[in-house]
Amino acid sequence: MHIKAFHGIRPAPGKTAEVVCPPYDVINSAEAAELAKGKPLSFLHVIKPEISLPEGTELYSDAVYAAARENLSRLLDEGALVRDPSPSLYIYRQKMGDHVQTGVVGAASVDEYDQDLIKKHEYTRPNKEDDRTRHVDTTSANAGPVFLTYRAHRPIDRLIASLTQNPPDVEASHAGVQHWLWCVTDPQAVSAIEASFAEIPCSYVADGHHRSASASRVRANRRDRAAHHTGMEDYNRFLAVIFPDEQLAILPYNRVVRDLNGLDPNAFLAAVKTRFDVDHADDPRPATAREFCMYLSGSWYRLRIHDALVDRTDPVASLDVALLQDNLLAPILAIGDPRLDERVDFVGGIRGTSALSDRVDGGKWAVAFSMHATTIEQLLKVADAGTVMPPKSTWFEPKLLSGLVTHALDGEGPA
Repeated sequence: MHIKAFHGIRPAPGKTAEVVCPPYDVINSAEAAELAKGKPLSFLHVIKPEISLPEGTELYSDAVYAAARENLSRLLDEGALVRDPSPSLYIYRQKMGDHVQTGVVGAASVDEYDQDLIKKHEYTRPNKEDDRTRHVDTTSANAGPVFLTYRAHRPIDRLIASLTQNPPDVEASHAGVQHWLWCVTDPQAVSAIEASFAEIPCSYVADGHHRSASASRVRANRRDRAAHHTGMEDYNRFLAVIFPDEQLAILPYNRVVRDLNGLDPNAFLAAVKTRFDVDHADDPRPATAREFCMYLSGSWYRLRIHDALVDRTDPVASLDVALLQDNLLAPILAIGDPRLDERVDFVGGIRGTSALSDRVDGGKWAVAFSMHATTIEQLLKVADAGTVMPPKSTWFEPKLLSGLVTHALDGEGPA
């Protein structure tokens, strides 16, 4: 795996708390507008630029992407963001409760993504991929990092430990998560990190499939437009944070369905019992894999799939999210393609199981499913097999901050 140092664009000293924000894809426009209220330096003006425009502006209009570029330029012009003078790598540590993970921020290779040396495990949605491609191309920057992982490598662990002995250069706290950043500018240390990662045969997209796909598309577009493409341009790389697999935490990605496909609750339960053992549940969280908790008509039920329905030899079909889809959502509730069917929605495990019962009790949703979390080893096996998981199989926490480090595609950022 080849990662490279770059001239990161970062909040000016003393401005980090005013700039950094959650990633674009975990909040909607209304939530972003509320978070950015009275905060003109918030990076939300870059990654959710519609909040700077009149209410009702079409989300994918030219004006939205132009606003993203203008807002990034403004933050640079006003000195809220500054460009590091020397090529740097960054060590990024997060702490959420007792969980700690430490990775490296660097510029990852589009070539390796295209060659599947950066492996994927999800399909992308065309409209979301189009959106990120336009955002990156218009701003000439990777405003949000791709979350990569690799099979842990002890030499990298030791190197990172040695480089984090001193206090961090940046500290931030956001939504109950602590964030630290060490800037690695010494050429020898940079070379040592790059050389250590070069020993890693491949990496995996943990989160950020649309961002990485957009990086590939932008590179292709710019390469085709370039008079003298060399392969060394900044657009040949994209912003990534790379964590070892053994440090990552995956939470469940739960499901809610709007209706029972014309069945009444008793008929629906009877249909479920043809494929699952069903009992009332005291705890709305599945205790093991191949077990699900279901909220229906004010009660929680525990569902255990019949063993004969589980193909343990298939890394995708044996996933809990696939077992639920293939044995309940599709055949009983007629949810054919969960990527496109608006009758199903997905709720990150960080919101807790009360978010599921609240939705159903609110009357707009009929049934909810609390899932057992996919494991990181399952993710790696699926990617190694060259196949993909069902949509919304993993919810990683903690989330990476946006605005902490930005990668410019032309070395400088927008003019």
